[in-house]
Amino acid sequence: MRTERTAARWWALGALSFAELLVMIDNTIVNVALPRLARDLDAGISGLQWIVDAYTLVFAGLLLTGGYLGDRFGHRRMLVTGIVGFMAVSALAASAQSLGQLIATRGGLGLFAALVFPATLAIITSIFVDAKERATAVGIWAATSGVAVAIGPVLGGWLLEHFSWTSVFWVNVPFGMIALAAIFAVVPGTRPLEVPRFDIAGVALSVAGLGLLTYTLIEAPHVGWGEVRTVAGIVGALALLTLFVAIQLRIAHPILDVRLFANRHFATAAAMISLAFFALFGFIFLITQFFQAVKGYGPLAAGVRTLPFAIVMAVLSPVAMMLSHRFGARYVAVLGAFLMSGGFALVELSSRDSGYWELIIWAMSLMASGLAFISGPCTQLIMDALRPEQAGAGSAVNDTTREIGGTLGVAVLGSILTSAYVAGIADRLSGRGLPREAVDVAEQSVMAGVEVARQLPGTLGDAVQVAVQEVFMDGLHDAVWAAVAITAAAGVAALLLLRGTVGGHRGAAGEAGPAGVDTDIPATATASEVEGEVPARTP
Repeated sequence: MRTERTAARWWALGALSFAELLVMIDNTIVNVALPRLARDLDAGISGLQWIVDAYTLVFAGLLLTGGYLGDRFGHRRMLVTGIVGFMAVSALAASAQSLGQLIATRGGLGLFAALVFPATLAIITSIFVDAKERATAVGIWAATSGVAVAIGPVLGGWLLEHFSWTSVFWVNVPFGMIALAAIFAVVPGTRPLEVPRFDIAGVALSVAGLGLLTYTLIEAPHVGWGEVRTVAGIVGALALLTLFVAIQLRIAHPILDVRLFANRHFATAAAMISLAFFALFGFIFLITQFFQAVKGYGPLAAGVRTLPFAIVMAVLSPVAMMLSHRFGARYVAVLGAFLMSGGFALVELSSRDSGYWELIIWAMSLMASGLAFISGPCTQLIMDALRPEQAGAGSAVNDTTREIGGTLGVAVLGSILTSAYVAGIADRLSGRGLPREAVDVAEQSVMAGVEVARQLPGTLGDAVQVAVQEVFMDGLHDAVWAAVAITAAAGVAALLLLRGTVGGHRGAAGEAGPAGVDTDIPATATASEVEGEVPARTP
């Protein structure tokens, strides 16, 4: 009987991981479709950024709400509701006729994804009560998140080779049906908790603050970084987020218990995940354009070339959890940050003539290795800091760090690229006898510039294409330097801040968790740990 119950838990983990895969793939599946969307919907770089970020912004902004609703009405119920809504809005996205309609439906997908994602981790932490099994399950869950981000461009590329761009949305319908069937078959229901009154002011302020910040960062290269509109937008966003934190500290039942961030291990682990996905999402946004605009690959070839992310993540995520148990999460996460930084630094050696096998694959493999070493161990640190009643909202905090990081990564790295591209392309094309209209089109995006070059005759077209690609590479290098610095700084911060014990809270699954889990000293799953009898150590 015990063996059957154990098997049932792992089958449930498989179903929950597939549901997670469904919503996480949508973070990046549209990336390889961006060139076609730019052409078919007349979208510039900022429009392309919004196609990507509308999803992640709403996703991130409502994850805490999704966690609350799961606690209030049952996590499996919210999981099913989210998948059904996700399928319905996917059909609307596939039917979009304009850039505005597509951006709006991408936001709708983010809304229902926010119901699905926190429910998956909350259910996992409730059904895996053994400390060692739960650590393994959380590691698989974290690996699925990273692998899904990398699978997105591959699946999107294959679909675009055979169908139109609408297929990247239609595919969610059969995948959603599979997920629903698996959930009804093997995932147990969860009992709703007695939860306090909903914090609607907190939700509104968090969404408004993040939305204004993202909008300002995306539009700044076109408006001007020093213009009043840009400065006012950044100041206004920070003011809204500050007000959000202040209100969360003062009310009895906040949507986000910001006091959790007073625990430096919780705060550092959450920040590490956020920064890792900041760099990853931003880089995938850039590299898929590099593959198609500079290297000339088709959508499928471009997607396949992102596979190292998925393969390396899948192989190294279990290794990362084993190393975390053996040597402590601190050292594994620090190594991960420096591996990511090294991967981004390799990109700085690239040029428009750089070969995939000579350079790019090694850079991406280092990034994926680093993400694997950060994601699982830091997720476990976050969940170890939570009380049982915080399982839904707490797992949503963990999920939110990913999505906020990814949203800002696309906004910031994309805007750095845009600033360099817009400033450089006009200078490079001036004096070549091109009509002003052609230069204006080339300024919209690198794919638009490549299209202009293709329509020009002979050597002039070749010269314009080289100019467009070289200016893009300049912007790519500028953007990637930001990723190098951010991930390296994260490694230094983790080395300093993840010392001592993670401590104080009970385990998220409802059992008495460790009184303190040392992030430096290896953790082994002994019987005393499972029963929560590990003595607290002095930091």
